[in-house]
Amino acid sequence: MRTLPYGSWPSPIDADDVARHDGMPNWPSAIDDEVWWTEPRPAEGGRVTLCRTRLGAPDRRPETVLPAPWNARSRVHEYGGRPFLPVHGETGGTAVVFSEYSDQRLYFYEPGVTPDPLPITPAPAIASGLRYVEPILGPNREVWCIREEHLPDAAAAPGAAEDGGGADDAEPAPALQRAIVAVPLDGSAADDPGAVRVVATGHHFLACPRLSEDGRRLSWIGWDHPAMPWDSTVLNVVDLFENDDARAIPVGEPRAVAGGPDESVVQAEWGSGATLFCISDPDGWWNPHQITITGVDGPDRPAVALARREEEFGGPLWQLGQRWMVPLQDDHLVLIHGRATTSLGVLSPDTGEIFDFDTPHTEWFGKLTLADPNERTVVGVAASPTLPAEVVAVDIYEGTWRSLSRPRSADTSTASATAADGPVAGYLPRPEARVFTGTGGREVHANLYPPHNPDYTGTPGELPPYVVWVHGGPTSRAPMLHDLEIAYFTSRGIGVVDVNYGGSTGFGRAYRERLRENWGVVDVEDSVAAAQGLVAEGLADPARLAIRGGSAGGWTSAAALVFTDAFHCGTIQYPIVDLAGWRTGETHDFESRYLESLVGPWPQVKERYEERSPVNHGDSVNVPFLLMQGLEDEICPPIQSERFLERIRGRGVPHAYLTFEGEQHGFRRESTIRTALQAELSLYARVFGFETDAPALELRS
Repeated sequence: MRTLPYGSWPSPIDADDVARHDGMPNWPSAIDDEVWWTEPRPAEGGRVTLCRTRLGAPDRRPETVLPAPWNARSRVHEYGGRPFLPVHGETGGTAVVFSEYSDQRLYFYEPGVTPDPLPITPAPAIASGLRYVEPILGPNREVWCIREEHLPDAAAAPGAAEDGGGADDAEPAPALQRAIVAVPLDGSAADDPGAVRVVATGHHFLACPRLSEDGRRLSWIGWDHPAMPWDSTVLNVVDLFENDDARAIPVGEPRAVAGGPDESVVQAEWGSGATLFCISDPDGWWNPHQITITGVDGPDRPAVALARREEEFGGPLWQLGQRWMVPLQDDHLVLIHGRATTSLGVLSPDTGEIFDFDTPHTEWFGKLTLADPNERTVVGVAASPTLPAEVVAVDIYEGTWRSLSRPRSADTSTASATAADGPVAGYLPRPEARVFTGTGGREVHANLYPPHNPDYTGTPGELPPYVVWVHGGPTSRAPMLHDLEIAYFTSRGIGVVDVNYGGSTGFGRAYRERLRENWGVVDVEDSVAAAQGLVAEGLADPARLAIRGGSAGGWTSAAALVFTDAFHCGTIQYPIVDLAGWRTGETHDFESRYLESLVGPWPQVKERYEERSPVNHGDSVNVPFLLMQGLEDEICPPIQSERFLERIRGRGVPHAYLTFEGEQHGFRRESTIRTALQAELSLYARVFGFETDAPALELRS
């Protein structure tokens, strides 16, 4: 093993490798013996395509179904969700309904039958003004889904004043509406907007539409501002009947069967008969519950917990269509559960016992579906520190598993398959879950990725530089995964500590509510605590600490550079830096009231918004930084970054500002990902004093 300074180690993992493989397969969905999913294509402008395979062909390579330039991606809430649904075609084959990114219409496509996808929803009056997500199969050849309708400004009614504010502080009514709608598959609605039926409304935000097995009931989740879906949601049920056209019509008023103030229902699924299962947190953890729906026969029975555990069986609804739980025909539940890591298991509703499947995956995402006609197979997306995210099929009765998105000739039915394929496997970091001590003695969870390269070690007496990674959200979580982006740095001798600061999910409601009215305080303190903890343990060089993050992580990174002296440089991506601006119209509808819980009621605590905003403390930034921004970002728009730079210019602080045409919130294009990684490495090399092969980053003062 050779000796070289940390940061300068040669590595086979280059920026091109990371850019080509950025993203993961997503949203598996099954029909008959076929499994479909989405895959990102950074080399094709960042579009999202559709892939499929057959369960009966274990060694078959997945087929790319959706040709370029078609892009299966929804913009509902801007974050989107499950954008497609496989269905039976008119000729007996398999077809698909999907949301096309460019215009947000729903399209029908039967490979080999229809030359090109055909629109089945009307053209919107304004560009991308009708958006669809989370489709399910309804009765009578209809697709039911959530529609987000963006209205012309003139259609928005005057707003009503919020409690505690005067008329001048009135909130304008949002210029959009959401509903659960029924779309005919025959294409009749493409030129006739009236052919799209509204099935349910009643809340500003809707999620998880589900039809009971007999088609007599519809359930869905709803919530309203200022609540976010991890704060308070309501699970609704309405009875249905068939009219003379054999179309399901709601009868009576929807009724709330679970949820409410300070309770968050994040998923609901129908079991057999009148059984409705849901994931909710009345006890402070997202646990599985069961409800008996009686409807016209009497009052519905209240939710009963099937398992009370201090671990999570669900997560935040940043995207619509997530499924952490699927019921089997006998009402056993296949579900995901855990804290720092997650497992896939089967829950007995009678005993509350959980049998976990033996697979090497340590992270199961909320993307489950049942496959094959006999519901013998559950399919999900899973990963581990040594296995990249893949679509995994698990035989429920035998407990064996195999990858559908990365079929391998070797036997993968046992836990022996634990290493990533290819020459980079030995250069992956060896992470560990850590708990640091934060302000006031509170626990701070983090994932530690020490520098690792089998060919090199640091020079004698040298400590490595470390970068604190701050995830977005902020109500989100950083799982411990195979991540080539992290490996790009650790294989060169730069350590990474990915912090699940107070406010993160995965550790119960009390942990995530540490951030309530404390955003910009707790997240910054916890990020600093992780860095200082590494220094105290003799693992990190105190003179070579950096921080980086995007979106809400960009906020924390900027705030840490402004309000602390813990870090010697920072990488800030598509950030929030001006709370008042963001709160008063510079973001999208979904998060437009998010700051009510993160910072406090507006405008009552306007001074707090101003005091915490990095944009108002530009004179406190004294270390180099790299700022990167997508120019089409609707969530954290470029005006935020540009305003921050205005306060920095002329102060002699070395910095670089990179902008990217065609990028939205998060970088998806291969060229962007490559440029961003190389610029970040170049910043650290320049500030921390090591050699690198990345192109030199020009810093301006």
